[in-house]
Amino acid sequence: MVLHGVVAMDGPSGTGKSTVSRRLARELQADYLDTGAMYRAVTLACLRAGLTAESPAEEITKVALSAGIESVTDPAAPRILLEGEDVEAEIRGEAVTKAVSAVSAVPEVRAALVARQQASIAAASGIVVEGRDIGSVVAPDAGLKIYLTASEEVRAARRNRQDLRAGRTADAAATLADVQRRDRLDSTRKTSPLHAAPDALVLDTDELSVEQVHTALLALVEERGLVS
Repeated sequence: MVLHGVVAMDGPSGTGKSTVSRRLARELQADYLDTGAMYRAVTLACLRAGLTAESPAEEITKVALSAGIESVTDPAAPRILLEGEDVEAEIRGEAVTKAVSAVSAVPEVRAALVARQQASIAAASGIVVEGRDIGSVVAPDAGLKIYLTASEEVRAARRNRQDLRAGRTADAAATLADVQRRDRLDSTRKTSPLHAAPDALVLDTDELSVEQVHTALLALVEERGLVS
């Protein structure tokens, strides 16, 4: 099967968006775009420039507009490049994770990255896009909109396992507190707050395996007539 059109995958961190989005894109021979990685790359650029999450919005915006960010949309080997450097590992670190919600809340930063994301979507014949405002802002006309959700505790446990597999330090209590902090920041920001689009299908992944979520998504893509 080959995907034609856009699948928008939204939801908070730890719901399995990245895993199932990449898998779906690979199976359907489609592109894959991780918009969260773009915000993380901008955050890394800001940190390298000596800025913090509390820096003035105009300074953060200046760095965001000038940063050379490129998304490699191959689902078999997705990467994010900053000034030509592969920073996929670095953007998942603690420093970026703590600052990314504040940086991504700056309206001018979001406007600049949404424009880049929409350009990537327009250039693809089929693409799976994951983030927090895809169905509501980035691709409001997507043929299929999914909002993945899971409890805070389940999402924190998943992030812990992910950190451990990547060789990063993991602390259960600290991870849960960070999940709650990011949820609060992402859902209350003035520009493009985290929420399910009115026409999105909500899928709770608490009790579902990756295989079960993947099977459900394939059925929905076929039902919408987005594959050939």
